[in-house]
Amino acid sequence: MDAPLIRIFSDVHYGDLSSRVQRLDQLAPLARETGALVVNGDLLDTRPGPDPRRTRDDWAAVTAFFARSGVPTTFVTGNHDPDISSHHVLELADRRVLLTHGDILFDAIVPWGRDAATIRRMIRAAFAAIPEASAPLLERRLAALRQVAAVIPQRHQSERSLAKYLWGLASDTLWPPHRALHVLRAWRELPTRAAAFAQAHRPEARFILVGHTHRPGLWRTPSGVVVINTGSFGRPFGGLLAELTGDTLRVRRIALRGGQFHPGEKVAELPLA
Repeated sequence: MDAPLIRIFSDVHYGDLSSRVQRLDQLAPLARETGALVVNGDLLDTRPGPDPRRTRDDWAAVTAFFARSGVPTTFVTGNHDPDISSHHVLELADRRVLLTHGDILFDAIVPWGRDAATIRRMIRAAFAAIPEASAPLLERRLAALRQVAAVIPQRHQSERSLAKYLWGLASDTLWPPHRALHVLRAWRELPTRAAAFAQAHRPEARFILVGHTHRPGLWRTPSGVVVINTGSFGRPFGGLLAELTGDTLRVRRIALRGGQFHPGEKVAELPLA
């Protein structure tokens, strides 16, 4: 019997004007002929916002959508949905494939953000307050990260006016101009950081899948760990999805056709063994 297909993607950002997912049924083709789905963080924004009812409604909508799909779905937490589940990392394919959203790779979650220095201090304080004997190092780091992420408020992400959204996006992430350098640095450093994370915490892993920075790609690192960033459902780069079946990891583009998102052209097919 063939192994069930597991399909993995990230950074849907449902409810955010930057996302091309304006209706959840646009995702329906990604659930077809699939044994399981994994959403690797930032499915939506569950953090404190100016309209708590809308946040609750969005959460209820995504929960209902994936339940109706009939496909078992695992949600891995991201910095925008730090309380969506208890899964902060996930191991698949006999621990050969490691998933985590990717914000754990940076000590300030979003080093290009205007609150980076404050967030860095908050994470250090939260980590220091967790007793060393209470959990392994990674679990304590993740607990501190999610504790802090949960209290960072929604800003431009909750805006419904496009003009105000774009202004907020620029002021939160792109102004002053030197912040663009932080974005470029994060893109450049992510493969090395992700490979080092896998080696330090899950040395059995041959592949690590992340999202977070919205720049899709596949990198074969000198350590032998293959890093895959599945990007996002936003512009300008779009996203990738990963498919696990048997002893194969397949990477495909996510294609928008007829207003719905489909598995697109194959980017790579990699043996797991």
